[in-house]
Amino acid sequence: MFIRNGALVIISKVKKIKKIGKSIHFQIVCISILIGLVPLMIMKSVLSSSYETEMMKKMEMDLKYAGGILANQLGNNVTVEDGLTEKNIAEIEQIGDLYNGRVIVVNSSFKVVYDTYLIDLNKYSISSQVFSSFQGKKETVIYYDESKRFFELTIPIMNDSEKNSIGVIVMTVPTTSVLELGEGIRERFVILDFVIIIIVATIAYQIGIYFSRPLKKVKKSIDKIKDGNLNAQLEQSSFTELQQITDSFNGVLKQLKLLDQSRQEFVSNVSHELKTPITSIRVLADSLLSQEDVPVEIYREFMTDISEEIDRETTIINDLLSLVKLDKTATEMNVVENSINDLIEMILKRLRPIARERNIEVIFESFRPVIADVDKTKFSLALTNLIENAIKYNKDNGWVKVSLDADHKYFYLIVSDSGVGIPEDAQEQVFERFYRVDKARSRETGGTGLGLAITKSVIILHHGAIRVSSQIGEGSTFTVRIPLKYLP
Repeated sequence: MFIRNGALVIISKVKKIKKIGKSIHFQIVCISILIGLVPLMIMKSVLSSSYETEMMKKMEMDLKYAGGILANQLGNNVTVEDGLTEKNIAEIEQIGDLYNGRVIVVNSSFKVVYDTYLIDLNKYSISSQVFSSFQGKKETVIYYDESKRFFELTIPIMNDSEKNSIGVIVMTVPTTSVLELGEGIRERFVILDFVIIIIVATIAYQIGIYFSRPLKKVKKSIDKIKDGNLNAQLEQSSFTELQQITDSFNGVLKQLKLLDQSRQEFVSNVSHELKTPITSIRVLADSLLSQEDVPVEIYREFMTDISEEIDRETTIINDLLSLVKLDKTATEMNVVENSINDLIEMILKRLRPIARERNIEVIFESFRPVIADVDKTKFSLALTNLIENAIKYNKDNGWVKVSLDADHKYFYLIVSDSGVGIPEDAQEQVFERFYRVDKARSRETGGTGLGLAITKSVIILHHGAIRVSSQIGEGSTFTVRIPLKYLP
């Protein structure tokens, strides 16, 4: 079960990393292009907008300046009321041609005395801007029509001697030249866009190759692992993020190797444990068959030994079946509230006769009544294995102490004994299947090497934990912690 889960984890990681390896180059190129183009687009927009704004402001200032000069020249002309001199007309025409616009001169009688387009000549103009200029407004009024894209300036003509308006200049100037210049700049920016895209894409492609090279090495190692070579290791990378992925993957691979080794050992141990009783039965049966007229006493003795070996085989098979059931991901838990005190008393009542055969004292110490959610059958099996081991691997005239306590969240079960103890280097392995500290002694006591593995599986199913501390010749202590409330 663990091997299969480990393999699924590896396969899942392999698929994810291979997908990353296939897409990382493309992603780097795309991201690099975006990083290069986004600032360019923003810069282009800002520059184009700023250029147009500045050009419009400059055009507005130039128009005011030119209009002001023309108004000053006409202000000295006392003939504005009746008409303009040829010199005045030439100056007006020059301004109109310079800005490709229209210039109208209105006298104090609101009569158009000159129009560069000759459309409104000798007609009357009584617009609000013209009217305001004759009402004492001396400033130049400028208006920009965004929809038709033109400037309109209303400039009063002041008489220096009388200090009042003797006329008004109305200038209408299109902004086509400025806008066309802005469009031309945008077109140049488009060409620049394509050039920069090519440059950025080329650089990004090279960057992508550089950054994806370590991933290609990872992919090669993964392909080897996928083909079954568990000895392959992912090469270390200089990139921090990839280094973390590599370390994690190598960690998972190491666990998978351990699981595979554990599986092989488990299969080997199962084969050996199942074969040993059968071999003994075969030897005993052959001994009986090879002799004629076997005495009843010898026949009975051999048959008793055969029966014991059959019982041993049955015990191993039952323990294996228990482990298989506990390993299933869909293991059903029949969890109900149980008195842990009563459960321990019931188990100790069954095991005390075994302890009395070797004069081992069994003590139960409870600090408070404990009610917890447990699967009574499974938890009884785990607890029986734990206490029975404390009795089996004990010294004659020794003791076994079972302590029970609880807090607001967990209950704690401690099983201590005065037994032979467990070497420090073997304490992490005692929960492995078929592991025995002393194989000869284990077989003498009838152990299968599966009891503690079953115990740990049951405790994990209850979301608990178990640990062991021991010293050779001074006994062992197993501590179990299980939540009072079971959360599926």
